[in-house]
Amino acid sequence: MAPTATLEKNEELRRLKEVNIDEAPGRRRVRDSLKDIQLNLDHILFKTPENGIKTKESFEVNSRGVEIFSKSWLPEASKPRALVCFCHGYGDTCTFFFEGIARRLALSGYGVFAMDYPGFGLSEGLHGYIPSFDLLVQDVIEHYSNIKANPEFSSLPSFLFGQSMGGAVSLKIHLKQPNAWTGAVLLAPMCKIADDLVPPPVLKQILIGLANVLPKHKLVPQKDLAEAGFRDIRKREMTPYNMICYSGKPRLRTAVEMLRTTQDIEKQLQEVSLPILILHGEADTVTDPSVSRELYEKAKSPDKKIVLYENAYHSLLEGEPDDMILRVLSDIISWLDDHSLQAEGSLVTTT
Repeated sequence: MAPTATLEKNEELRRLKEVNIDEAPGRRRVRDSLKDIQLNLDHILFKTPENGIKTKESFEVNSRGVEIFSKSWLPEASKPRALVCFCHGYGDTCTFFFEGIARRLALSGYGVFAMDYPGFGLSEGLHGYIPSFDLLVQDVIEHYSNIKANPEFSSLPSFLFGQSMGGAVSLKIHLKQPNAWTGAVLLAPMCKIADDLVPPPVLKQILIGLANVLPKHKLVPQKDLAEAGFRDIRKREMTPYNMICYSGKPRLRTAVEMLRTTQDIEKQLQEVSLPILILHGEADTVTDPSVSRELYEKAKSPDKKIVLYENAYHSLLEGEPDDMILRVLSDIISWLDDHSLQAEGSLVTTT
């Protein structure tokens, strides 16, 4: 990269850091300013071509009156073989690294749909604030149910794809809709928050009490998630370009809701009944790979698979060396291919 171009990027970053992104209009302005720079970063995900893909970005007000941002990536030359509905991780957005992941899936024949949760990315709401995890899950169910009801897609297999906290969202969706999905890909799912990210018991009780009084305050300590999540240092240095990612201390109510949700999921692992692919880095210090093993062992689904990647960190598709990223993508697409074919065969048999 030329020194002048690097300097210009750094100056743009410094300028945009002054923008208040607590609310959606500021985040949207920052994203519009950075969009072209982001997609030209030297990351393997952004080298996936756009040719042959139809993309669409939308803002729609849901039944709770919240304006939700969503995006879709569809194969241009053929009908999708199945739908993949993405649930992003804590603090994240579907507009940065996921762009490259979605392109890979669309070029493999899948219709990919993603949304930013309320309070995250480009959707309306206070940045990083989850007043109720159950309401967030209901918003996601509503959005993806509307897509699946579209006559253009209603006959297609449909898969959940949950990353980190999105894995918890996906599991909660499945537990509320046990027969609605063909399967789920769970990437480093947040079934339990790693012990060293959870405050000590006494502090935890204090924070729970404070959350009832100061729910939006940022008082919960947190280690650097980019450092904890990205093994490849060069890729870690690209994370500042994801400026609309929430990177501050977790808000009190958000932290309590995430902790409560993981505790709920831990108690319901044996109720998971849909086909699942679980992928986790063995060196993940953000979400606990041992709980992914527990999910695999306890889930009552007869169709389940787990892959643990030696030495890999939390961000399997964004922060690993290129060969690991390609390996994980290949594992995901192979599993989706197999299960899409099985679903198609089942549909032919029943009709």
